[in-house]
Amino acid sequence: MARPDSLSEAATRIRKNLSYFKVNYITLLALILAFSLLSHPLSLIVLLSLLASWIFLYLFRPSDQPLVILGRSFSDRETLGILVVSTIVVIFLTSVGSLLISASMVGFALVCAHGAFRVPEDLFLDDQEPASAGLLSFLGVTSTSAAAAAAPAIAARV
Repeated sequence: MARPDSLSEAATRIRKNLSYFKVNYITLLALILAFSLLSHPLSLIVLLSLLASWIFLYLFRPSDQPLVILGRSFSDRETLGILVVSTIVVIFLTSVGSLLISASMVGFALVCAHGAFRVPEDLFLDDQEPASAGLLSFLGVTSTSAAAAAAPAIAARV
């Protein structure tokens, strides 16, 4: 841990540390968001009710049957519009939005402070390696090797 000499050095440190500690940083952000929602139970209830309305009115409803409420049928487009408007109202016109934004800003501040002050010299990373390193790095390797293997077959058809 050391104080960076300049803003550009801090940005470089953040970039290198982000590629190495990505899973830890995401976990930290999720824990901060969870703690802030648990400390404000009304906001948690509002978000859970919004999630439940999306699940039951849009995701789990059969697409061939319109939504019928009090004798009026709503198409998929109308249902989606009502859900989007209700989401915007809940997020931006209640305290839920400010709670989520403030918790995210606290998390990002902690991530940036750790990334800027931690010296990344002992991370054993090269400049080429961070793009392919990580928890799910095997997905990128498999898809590129599958695409490379399929390219001659596709070219032979054309």
